[in-house]
Amino acid sequence: MGSSSWHGYEVGTTWCEVELELAEGPDVLLNGVVDPSRFDDLATVLTRCGAGTYRLELYDEDGGLLREMRV
Repeated sequence: MGSSSWHGYEVGTTWCEVELELAEGPDVLLNGVVDPSRFDDLATVLTRCGAGTYRLELYDEDGGLLREMRV
């Protein structure tokens, strides 16, 4: 984990590398690269950390939406 900007942090594992940034209001924007086979694992981690309500979107290399999850 490390600072990526004034208000952002980079976090990662062997299967996920994302940046956390403050969005408008109390929201946090999480974007980056996730192994598609571990998409559900990311949702589990976020839930265990008390993320509350969130939406995950998985896109292919061409920008097409492959999968979406709302929690």
